[in-house]
Amino acid sequence: MLTTLLGGRAFAERYGEPPASVVALHGWGRTRADFATTLEGFDALALDLPGFGATPAPDEGWSTGEYAEWLRECLEDAARQGSDRPVVVGHSFGGRVAVRLAAANPQLVRGIVLSGVPLLRPQAAASKPPLGFRAMRFLNKWHFISNERMEQERRKRGSADYLAAQGVMREVLVKAVNEDYGDALDVLATSGLPVTMVWGEHDTAARATMAEQARARIGSSAELVVVPGSGHLLDDALAAALRTAIVEQAASS
Repeated sequence: MLTTLLGGRAFAERYGEPPASVVALHGWGRTRADFATTLEGFDALALDLPGFGATPAPDEGWSTGEYAEWLRECLEDAARQGSDRPVVVGHSFGGRVAVRLAAANPQLVRGIVLSGVPLLRPQAAASKPPLGFRAMRFLNKWHFISNERMEQERRKRGSADYLAAQGVMREVLVKAVNEDYGDALDVLATSGLPVTMVWGEHDTAARATMAEQARARIGSSAELVVVPGSGHLLDDALAAALRTAIVEQAASS
């Protein structure tokens, strides 16, 4: 059942009955529908993040910290309906938001379950764009070439997600992919908040080797479960592993 929070600034699919014991956050370019299998049988909310599904986009290009502030408001709104410290599940981009929220406001959540989240940037420094492209950006900034021409140049270089994103959502994406969450992981390490990481063995968007580095950085309060044969998107095997993680976190808290 579709429900609203924050006076229409947030939309979510409700599973079971309120209060919600689980809140789920989807990945980039996805919607709340990704969690239909995972959340069946739970009292839960699967949110549409701003700019996806039914939830309106932000007025400007938010960072994941600003998405986390929006999530904090959603959790406080749900708490007024009786919800008490849910387990927060985050896939990919949604996991970025969950980590920011849990680091800033650990008292609001029972624990977090993450899957396919690019938590740490690769060690190798990203190379600069070619000189010609940087020159085109400079000329566009000073209106010597049109926005249309600049967009043509961007489309030669951008990822599929970048090319599909429009308006402020492109700004959101650029900010997100350039963020590193090491500082948030360090906060989680000291908070002792339970963190379960459920990863596809063949995830190429956020590799399992990176997930192990993130788990080690958090320490003893974090667990990594690698699901054989799965990739980045939530297939049946990942959904089953997420369900197990949710049950275990709810039972141990």
